Amino acid sequence: MHLSGSETAVMALSLSLSADFTSWLRSSGLEIVLLVLGAVLFGRFATYVRDRVTRRIDAGFQGSDVLVRSEAAKHRHALAQVLTWVVLTIAYVLVGMEVLQRLGFAMTGLVAPAAVLGAALGFGAQRIVQDILAGFFLITERQYGFGDVVRISVTGAGDPAEGTVEDVTLRITTLRNPDGEVIIVPNGQIVKVTNLSKDWARAAIDVPVAASADITRINEVLHEVGKDAYRDRRLEPLLLDEPTVMGVEDLTVDQMNIRMVARTLPGKQFDVSRELRVRVAAALRREGISETT
Repeated sequence: MHLSGSETAVMALSLSLSADFTSWLRSSGLEIVLLVLGAVLFGRFATYVRDRVTRRIDAGFQGSDVLVRSEAAKHRHALAQVLTWVVLTIAYVLVGMEVLQRLGFAMTGLVAPAAVLGAALGFGAQRIVQDILAGFFLITERQYGFGDVVRISVTGAGDPAEGTVEDVTLRITTLRNPDGEVIIVPNGQIVKVTNLSKDWARAAIDVPVAASADITRINEVLHEVGKDAYRDRRLEPLLLDEPTVMGVEDLTVDQMNIRMVARTLPGKQFDVSRELRVRVAAALRREGISETT
């Protein structure tokens, strides 16, 4: 078979390129593949270790007799999530730099352009840096952790974000509200945190009654409701002490509100409040005392 001069040149060029690519693949190319594969495997390993640690923390809580997580357990859970995020970020950045070097980019030659680019991006990345710094202090100061019920005021948002903390990183906090909606809050935009499940909580209910009602008798009924609730086998584990009657909280011409409060385990104030309202309504109805609306 006879080949023309142009075809011979093309074939020679193809063979040369193929030889060069094969040589590169055996040297730098193989290293790049190994680096990327190693980064992927390391990421999966770090995620596996994190999930194993968090599962052990959760298993320790579920296997115990306590009804709520301890502050230390919530902090360890959040810390495991944050550390994994930081380690993976550093690993991916280092692998990316090594890949660039294998591709022929001189890192020393990129110092000056990187400085200019960093200065330019610095103005646009201020919020990211702010998020990371805010997340660092959120974790170190133990303002909240995994499983806490929190109310977060966010810059520029009218209503606060409220829900259960499901994930915490240095940049964002993920909440799930009672409706099942997931709320993602950048840490740098948090201006106020109300932790509703730290150490202990308080259930407070206001009982509206007519202003002409016998206040002494109503106080006696509410005291009896508190004693019965504290003796109840289902409610007693949630209460830290016996519910108390604080007295008249608000008074108008035709109505007064009597406040009843109870210290509860963290996060259990909502369950206790609902149960106390049912018991108070039933007790007042038995006494022939009607609540006003």
